[in-house]
Amino acid sequence: MSMKAIAKEVGASLSSVSRWVRDVELTADQRATLEAQAFNGHVKGRAINAAVHRSARELAQEEGRHLAERREALHVAGCMLYWAEGAKDRNQIRFTNSDPEMARFFVKFLRTDFNVAQENIKVTCNLFADHLDRQYEIEQFWLETLQLPRSSLCKSTVNVYSKYSKKKRANKLPYGTCRVVVSRTRIVQSIFGSIQEYAGFDRPTWLE
Repeated sequence: MSMKAIAKEVGASLSSVSRWVRDVELTADQRATLEAQAFNGHVKGRAINAAVHRSARELAQEEGRHLAERREALHVAGCMLYWAEGAKDRNQIRFTNSDPEMARFFVKFLRTDFNVAQENIKVTCNLFADHLDRQYEIEQFWLETLQLPRSSLCKSTVNVYSKYSKKKRANKLPYGTCRVVVSRTRIVQSIFGSIQEYAGFDRPTWLE
């Protein structure tokens, strides 16, 4: 029986059941039964592969719940910031904002709490048509703000004027927006687990 099924059976949250059973070790017979179910020839490679990856995401979320128990200020702030502003992709961190200090803080969170190396951080600048003559300057601004080398920069995107805009923009963003991307499933799932622990809810869709 899966943890989700157990939670439904006993009327408890998935996080509570996870904590109850995390120190339970399977017997040799139980392990043999699980292996037989997985490799009896009826379940093909794609399904097995999907199950393995899902289990890895579950473990990463459980790791995140453990981290949340420490209630460390930077970790709390970083997770809540991602909950508010980040994409909810299961395998990739994507954080986009126009506020340089917010982006700087989020990258600090990734480096400090997850030891993310600079070569694993990619940034994309989203510019407007009137930024084109300042493109290099703006790209360099974001790289310096985030303390990243030019090799971290992906090709910038440009929002061109529509034919109805009269080439005017209200509330101009002087540096456009910057998207920070880290392709690490374990990290994003750990953040998801922490968010659920901090806020006291379960969201199984973040595993799917």
